Amino acid sequence: SLIDLWGCCAVTEVNAKALLVASHIKPWRDCSNSERLDPYNGFLLLPHVDHLFDKGFISFEDSGEILISTALSSAAREKMHIDEELALERLHVKHRPFLGFHRENVFLG
Repeated sequence: SLIDLWGCCAVTEVNAKALLVASHIKPWRDCSNSERLDPYNGFLLLPHVDHLFDKGFISFEDSGEILISTALSSAAREKMHIDEELALERLHVKHRPFLGFHRENVFLG
């Protein structure tokens, strides 16, 4: 269902499906069964973006603007092309509770 919802990386818009990872916004371990299957609790991401998101090095505002943790070095940011220009373009209001959880419980702000 994430392929139908996004069709590409939610951040970079790369559409090579073989490269994309389905990523939960609210971690699996913290989800109810219905949240685990909710397509609005997920993004399609390139592997390096998925890893940064899962580990809390990046998150997103409800508006889609990227948040980058100070724990991510500027050298790493540069090499991975992670900057303030990246954003989620097609967010739905149903993403907001999951993003709020991520910002409060996963993001290394």
